[in-house]
Amino acid sequence: MVRKIVTASKLKAKKVATLQTVFDQIRSAPDPEGAAKRILVLNRNRGRFVKACPGTSHYHCCSYQILHMGSFCTMDCSYCILQTYFHPPVLQLFVNFDDLMEELEPLKEKSTVTRIGTGEFTDSLIWEPVTDLNRNWLIPWFADQDKAVLELKTKTVNIQKLLPLTHNGKTIIAWSLNTPQMITTQERGTASLKDRLKAARDCQKAGYPVAFHFDPLIIYEKCANDYTAVVEALCRQMDMSAVVWVSLGAFRFMPALIKVIERRFPASKIPYGEFIGGLDGKMRYFKPLRISLYQQMIESFRQYAPDTLLYYCMEDDEVWRKTIGFTPAEKGGIARMLDQSAIQRCGLKAAATSMRKYD
Repeated sequence: MVRKIVTASKLKAKKVATLQTVFDQIRSAPDPEGAAKRILVLNRNRGRFVKACPGTSHYHCCSYQILHMGSFCTMDCSYCILQTYFHPPVLQLFVNFDDLMEELEPLKEKSTVTRIGTGEFTDSLIWEPVTDLNRNWLIPWFADQDKAVLELKTKTVNIQKLLPLTHNGKTIIAWSLNTPQMITTQERGTASLKDRLKAARDCQKAGYPVAFHFDPLIIYEKCANDYTAVVEALCRQMDMSAVVWVSLGAFRFMPALIKVIERRFPASKIPYGEFIGGLDGKMRYFKPLRISLYQQMIESFRQYAPDTLLYYCMEDDEVWRKTIGFTPAEKGGIARMLDQSAIQRCGLKAAATSMRKYD
C-alpha cells in the first residue's frame, strides 16, 4: 500500500524509524501547522479505527461514529480546530486498510443504524489523488450491506472517480458550506462555493445521497444576508427532497486556537468576535448572536425547502426551542432523527437509535 501511494503521489519517500523524527521536524519549523501540511506520513494505525465522536458535554450530540483513517488536511482554513487538536498536527494516512475493513465487519450485524464518517479528523476526499481507499474499499463495502451509512465530508471537488461506482445509496457525500467571503479569505486551498454546489449536483445525478454542513458559521458584519444567500443558492440548485440532512453550527473552539489564528492569519478578524466561555470549556459566540443568525437561516430553509432535516451540532434546548421550535427530546433525540432520515433516503434496513441520555 505504501508503494502504491508513493507512486501515485509522485513524492520523494523517506523511511523513518520513529514518528518522533517527524514531530521534531514539524515543531522546529517557523510555521509548524503549515509545515505539517507538506509532510505526508504513511503509517500503521495501532489503535482503533471506529470511534465514537468526541462530542462535548452539556450540549446535544448526534451519536455519530468516526472512521479514523487519517489526520489533518492539505487545505488551510484559519479557524480549523485541528491546528490545536493534535500536538503537533501531522498529515497522516493509515495504510493498514485490511485492519480497518475488519473492524467494520461487526456493523453488518447490528440491529440499529450506524452513521459513520471519515471527515472528523481530516477531509474525506483530499486523499482521492493518491489512494483508492474510498473507491475500492469503503464505498463497495458499504454498498454491499444495509445496516450502516458512510458519510464522506469535504471542501474539495474530488468526485470524478466516485461517480461511476456502484454505491447503492449507502455512501453520503457531504459538503461543508460557507459564504464566498469566508471561503475566499479564511479557507485557503478549498473549492469555491460554486464548484462545491456543482460537484454536489453531479453526485446527486449519479444517485448518491448528499448532505451539507454549515459548520462553522462565522459571525461578521452582514453575515446573515450572506448565509441566507447561500441557503437560497443551495435550495435552488439541489433536489432538496433527496438531501439526507443539513447541520448548523456556530464557530466554537478551545482558547489556544486564538493565538494560532493570529499568528498564521494576521488579517483575519475571527479572533475578535464576541465570544464567551461555554459550559464545555470552549469559546462560543454569545448565545443571542447565535440565535439571531440561526433564526434567519432557519427561516430561509423553511421558505425554500421546508421539509429538509435540519439539526444543530452542539447546541442546547434553548437554542433549539427558539429557532427550530422544538427540542431534540420531543423528536426522540438527534440520533433518532438522523437515523430515520438515513433509513428513508439511503435504504437502510435497521432500526433507528433509541433516545440517548445526552439527547
